[in-house]
Amino acid sequence: MGKFLVSEKVKQAAFKANSPYFSIAAKADGFYNGTAYPFCIPNEHAEENLFPPIRQVAMDFFTRHKIKWHDGQNGKPSNHLCSSMVCGVNFLFPFADKPRPLADLLKPKFPVAEMLPIEDGQFVSFEWIGAENYLGEKNKGSSERSRGANFTSADAAVLFRRTDGRKQIVLIEWKYTESYGGTSLKFSKSGTDRSAIYRHLFDHADCPINKDLLPGYDALFYEPFYQFMRQQFLAHEMEKAHELGADIVSLLHICPAHNEDFRKVTSPALRNLGDSATGVWKKLVTPQDRFLSVSVEELFGGLPAEQHPEIEDWVDYIHSRYIWISEE
Repeated sequence: MGKFLVSEKVKQAAFKANSPYFSIAAKADGFYNGTAYPFCIPNEHAEENLFPPIRQVAMDFFTRHKIKWHDGQNGKPSNHLCSSMVCGVNFLFPFADKPRPLADLLKPKFPVAEMLPIEDGQFVSFEWIGAENYLGEKNKGSSERSRGANFTSADAAVLFRRTDGRKQIVLIEWKYTESYGGTSLKFSKSGTDRSAIYRHLFDHADCPINKDLLPGYDALFYEPFYQFMRQQFLAHEMEKAHELGADIVSLLHICPAHNEDFRKVTSPALRNLGDSATGVWKKLVTPQDRFLSVSVEELFGGLPAEQHPEIEDWVDYIHSRYIWISEE
């Protein structure tokens, strides 16, 4: 367990106990994997893990698109206050119907001229798997693809018109308290060789990974590189297909700078390429502008919130719950 996760459990438990955002019933310890913890909410009140104004609309969106909440039950989000999915939804879903603040959030990193709706009239979508099964993934026992489980998904996606007139989709990978060890994921628990699933994409002449720099294909089967690879393949295939009329599809990785545990280069063969997982991946992606990594603190800290009074309540919530966003 990473140090950041340990500290967040303490902070989130304190937030739940002392904030006005939870009902009295939700402030009780919640069970997670059979044990009660103060950093969890009772499952029957799990919706209170979300920013109050988005609780119902976010759950409705997930239900409508058959998106599985990670560790969720009965159509509700996880009851764990350190849930990465919940964190990402709390940060991003409030912008789904607010294109102006969303544009201002992204402009320091992308040439945004105008945000465009991406799904259901919203300007942010979630658990995006692409219009087609570009990666050739299969779900045992079902021909239907699922969002949020069993298929490569981006945590969120946005679409905008660039200042040069072209359209761009940005797939967003959101991290919170995650940290990873050095275990190879090439073979699943059932014995499936995962490398065979994506080999056709890796072997293709237009593969978006610099094979001259990469020590070997098997080096990618360590988290988070295994996830980076699949999402970069998804972005690349979406761009080739001009999904939603996009000319460019890139991957944006967002993680708290305070989570130093995530920086670890877990793949032994990649350690000579850099001292952080995202730094190594940036070197491997071609062209390099198809991958960008930014901290939560930098991205959201640069948002001119004072120019957008419609997000004032959200700003108060975020800074009281995720206090590291404004810590040095």
